[in-house]
Amino acid sequence: MQDLPKNKKIILFDGVCNLCDSSVQLIIKHDTKDIFRFVALQSALGQEITIYLGIDSQKMDSIILYHPGVAYYYKAEAALEIAKELGGVFSFVRILGLFPVSFSNIAYDYVAKNRYKWYGKKESCMMPTEALKSKFLS
Repeated sequence: MQDLPKNKKIILFDGVCNLCDSSVQLIIKHDTKDIFRFVALQSALGQEITIYLGIDSQKMDSIILYHPGVAYYYKAEAALEIAKELGGVFSFVRILGLFPVSFSNIAYDYVAKNRYKWYGKKESCMMPTEALKSKFLS
């Protein structure tokens, strides 16, 4: 855990979810300030981080945004924080911040519950290309 980059925000995601994979690819494409690093929840490091944060990863079907030594966010709050960092066209997502977190999480949970049915599931976590390896922590 001490090897985690302190100057990067870490996105923990479901590595076998097609929707999550597409979201990671979208974030990488628009992360022009090189803010984020990525870890699959299913990986050893993903498990280590969730245990450190006190989150039961067996019950977690959510994205987690972890800023080492500062804070962590999950579900809708994580998505809002990521959108805030990306800026530009993603700023429209910040409108959701006007709603209570419990309301935003209900919508988030509905999508999370149905993501495999709607978008499918992979047999294993994606393997980043050589060009993207630096974006993923292991």
